[in-house]
Amino acid sequence: MTTNSAPPKPLSGTPAAGTARGWHKHRFMVILMLVAAVVGGAAWYASFRKVDAATAANQQGAQETKSRDDSLPRATPVLVAPARKGSLDIYLFALGTVTPINSVVVRPSVDGQIMNIAFKEGQWIKSGDLLAQIDSRPFEVQLMLATGQLARDQALLDNAQADLERYRTLLAQDSISGQLVDTQKSLVRQYKAAVQADQAAVDNAKLQLANTRIIAPISGWVGLRQISPGNIVHAADANGIVVITQLQPVGVVFTIPEDALPRVMKRLRSSARIPVDAYDRAQKEKLGKGRLLAADNQIDVATGTIKLKAEFPNADGALFANQFVNVRMPVETRIKATLVPTAAIQRGAAGTFVYVVKEDLTVAVTPVKTGPTQDETTVIDDGVSEGAMVVIDGADRLREGTKVEIISREPLAKSGV
Repeated sequence: MTTNSAPPKPLSGTPAAGTARGWHKHRFMVILMLVAAVVGGAAWYASFRKVDAATAANQQGAQETKSRDDSLPRATPVLVAPARKGSLDIYLFALGTVTPINSVVVRPSVDGQIMNIAFKEGQWIKSGDLLAQIDSRPFEVQLMLATGQLARDQALLDNAQADLERYRTLLAQDSISGQLVDTQKSLVRQYKAAVQADQAAVDNAKLQLANTRIIAPISGWVGLRQISPGNIVHAADANGIVVITQLQPVGVVFTIPEDALPRVMKRLRSSARIPVDAYDRAQKEKLGKGRLLAADNQIDVATGTIKLKAEFPNADGALFANQFVNVRMPVETRIKATLVPTAAIQRGAAGTFVYVVKEDLTVAVTPVKTGPTQDETTVIDDGVSEGAMVVIDGADRLREGTKVEIISREPLAKSGV
């Protein structure tokens, strides 16, 4: 007979009872760790969502602020200058060549050997100074011969005149015929002609002898000599002995367009002194100040220009013959003209205009009619009046009605505008 009965409970002190209690304790710890993990994850997720919501709110607020800022008109930094009243000299600029007032190639008048050079290269000499000496001995001999021939023919003339006087006395006494007297008269005239020829020969010999001394025909600066002592020179030599150039005063020849000629001639015919300035190639150093002398009598049809000539005292010797210079000459003076900086002038499809800054710091496109321009200043014939503030820098970002901010030149340069 089988009987169902519960298994006996293990005793508390037995090994089976200790194993059961350890297993229950381990399971409790696992459950506790799982609960802690779930609670910590929920807390971290809640905090993350909170930070993310705050970040999103900040970004949305910043975007809204930026949108509001972008919707507002921003002022464009510009540099301005006032239109003013004043006088402006209008200049003509041209390229010129320094041309000596006088320049002489010194050549000998007689042939002979150079005995002496009496000048130094580059020396300033006066008119009449000795330049060179040619051997004079052959010319002295020629003078002696001519003088002797003159003395001989003069003696013959004296004798013929004495005979004529005697013949006239005899003719008055009816002692000789009149034909003899006429013959003697003819002989006297022949001797007189011979004496005149001899005198001319003497004068020529003296002149040739004097020409052995080569003297300076003008005052000026001598160049490099073309001959040395001991050489034979001829009157037909092309190079001559030396070139003398007058540089005080000196001339400058330059050309201007034919369109500018009426204004120049108007001032020239009014006897007004037209100043002319000469500058170096870089137009930085002023070489001299002179005055306009004259204009050529015809226009060059090939270039449409006309030559003008100016004179410079050149006291300091800054100008040299054949030197290229930049010429500046005033041709007109605008009095009480409206003047603006040239940088303010803008050009577009509608023509020439300027940006004028109004009282509300907006700009208005103002068409203008410009006059002459000199350096960085332009004459405004019509369009703006004195005191108007025109934009001279930063105009490339402007339109009609653009809001502007007027700043000084220093910060404008730093900002790279």
